[in-house]
Amino acid sequence: MAAAAASLAALALSALTAAQEQAPKPAQAPAGTPTARERVIMGPNVGPSPYTVVRGWHKPFAKEGFAFGGNSGLFALTPDRIFVAQRGEARLPQPIPAGFAGYAGSIGMNVLTVTAARTWQNCLYTLDRNGHVKERWTQWDTLCEGSDGPGPHRIRISPYDREQRVWVINETFHTIYVFSNDGKKLLMTLGEKNVPGKDATHFGKPQDVAFLPDGRILVADGLDNHRIVILDKNAKYIGEFGGPGTAPGQFSGVHAVAIGPNGLIFGLDRSGGRINVFRTTTDPAKMEHVDTWAGFGLPLDLIVNRDAVWMADLYPLRFVKLDFKGNRLYTWIVPTELPDGFLEVHTFSVDSELNLFGGDNQYGRSQKMVPRAGVDPALIIQPPWR
Repeated sequence: MAAAAASLAALALSALTAAQEQAPKPAQAPAGTPTARERVIMGPNVGPSPYTVVRGWHKPFAKEGFAFGGNSGLFALTPDRIFVAQRGEARLPQPIPAGFAGYAGSIGMNVLTVTAARTWQNCLYTLDRNGHVKERWTQWDTLCEGSDGPGPHRIRISPYDREQRVWVINETFHTIYVFSNDGKKLLMTLGEKNVPGKDATHFGKPQDVAFLPDGRILVADGLDNHRIVILDKNAKYIGEFGGPGTAPGQFSGVHAVAIGPNGLIFGLDRSGGRINVFRTTTDPAKMEHVDTWAGFGLPLDLIVNRDAVWMADLYPLRFVKLDFKGNRLYTWIVPTELPDGFLEVHTFSVDSELNLFGGDNQYGRSQKMVPRAGVDPALIIQPPWR
């Protein structure tokens, strides 16, 4: 019996992983309800999604023949101003197949893999609360042009910055751009375009930034260097931690970094399938390793609240809530079935009204989710701690 149960679990994991990599199949259960196989893989505290997707929220605005590219970066500054960094737009096949619903995934295109269809236009823009475009920062499309890789990866704004400057991380060019909040000025460039490195002024496929209350900046650097770089409030290098490897506190690709209370720092080890936890010390240039939480598929992004960590994982596609000891408090499966599904929640953000926004790097769109009526408040993701 034990051998049969182990075999069933292995088959379930194999089938679910394959499902994430292929076109989704018709739903067999209400959206957001985990299947028996998914429960076998993920263990206890698995339940339905506490959110309802606002169908068709992200309104198309590309010119004819184009659609959204991979929505890799997303940040809800307010409920009525949501920043999006996308990996250009996708050129649609001609004639456009029947069933096109305004985004490439609706006609079977995966904008992550169909790289030949990528065009570097409308890379940065903002949306209002109803999903209509507000601003298009097309003047900065030139910063993405010529890229032979995915380009923009994250977009962030420090909660401690009165000017609310906008940070955009460009993975392929090994650079980080800092813009004025209105998008009119490029205020600072960190790293050197097309010049990877691992010294004090260069990066290797950086992925993310986070901001400490004292003004220090943390750079998740990244897919080449596997380190987190510490910058002072003027963006000057003062130290680093992590490093490549599989030991506790090391990384196989730092995909995201976030700050919590009591000096806690959380770094996603994407290929390692885990979260490394660190804490600030009395030395601004040093961090101490606290813990490592393993057992995830391909963790992509996270938000830290006052007493919990929320993470988006890809294999299987899910949201996971953990306490600060790494215990899994709740998990829900993210449906892949259209019209409301995701193929990847590459990034997610929460506004002050507790709406949840997810950027899909494969279907090619962002979606807005609102808490279900009467849902347990403990299952709703709060805005990031500050």
